[in-house]
Amino acid sequence: MENSTEVTEFILAGLTDDPKLQIPLFIVFLLIYLSTVLGNLGMVGLILLDSHLHTPMYLFLSHLSLVDFGYSSAVTPKVMSGLLSIDKTISHNTCGTQFFFFVGFITTESFLLAAMAYDRYAAVCKPLHYTTTMTTNTCACLTIGSYVCGFLNSSIHTGNIFRLSFCKFNVIDHFFCDAPPLLALSCSDTYISETVIFFVVGFNALFSIVVITISYLLIFITILRMRSSEGRHKAFSTCASHLTAVSIFYGTVIFMYLQPSSSHTMGTDKMASVFYTMVIPMLNPLVYSLRNKEVKGAFKKAVGNAKSALTFLF
Repeated sequence: MENSTEVTEFILAGLTDDPKLQIPLFIVFLLIYLSTVLGNLGMVGLILLDSHLHTPMYLFLSHLSLVDFGYSSAVTPKVMSGLLSIDKTISHNTCGTQFFFFVGFITTESFLLAAMAYDRYAAVCKPLHYTTTMTTNTCACLTIGSYVCGFLNSSIHTGNIFRLSFCKFNVIDHFFCDAPPLLALSCSDTYISETVIFFVVGFNALFSIVVITISYLLIFITILRMRSSEGRHKAFSTCASHLTAVSIFYGTVIFMYLQPSSSHTMGTDKMASVFYTMVIPMLNPLVYSLRNKEVKGAFKKAVGNAKSALTFLF
């Protein structure tokens, strides 16, 4: 059975079979997805339009918003259609494509968060050398490298999962094509695949976490050495949004993936998956906009310009 795939399509079990819950869940997910699209694309537009936000920090934030929009869009529309449709099938190729883009975007986000931590380190610990440290070329390399690493990682996982045989059962006990339910469904020996996932995810997470931890350790040491309370407060405030986003993202991902398959329960996995596929992409723009004076200022300026344009037209 090795290297053969007899199943040509899968059936996504979804979140619930209760018809009374399907419409309310559809409405909730629709509102979440609309908030995600408006929040993330709005953040990208705001950063592009306001010249005051053309800095390394906001360059990374614009790509973080694009990535949040990307991996939410890879999953949420299919979930919503499954809540309204009787047909819950997804072809083998479509399942692989969804998995590829989801893993690619979510891994890219982990590297972008690490790049943003390094940017904060340079801003707080080396302020006089910041412009020479975070040059345009450096930012471009960090950003492009995040995407390359993300989708290289995705290619490894997609090949690793979809080389397995799915020869009998085709009901995925989940609402999208993710690694744990696909491994549970395969009729091949999954030990090697699980080991590859554990070590690759573990390496990526460890690398990003080490970069973030070292960056913030040096930041905190620098802040503690500051004599001005105003300077300490300003340094903390520039890092607060990023630390919040890091805590939410890595807390959920580590809980989801870095545990043995024997300890997985699909109910728990589904709840965690809803959080990191739908809720986190919606929260990130809020975290950065509510705690950031520059973003608030740019938003007020954009609203003011829009009002002026409407007044002129009408």
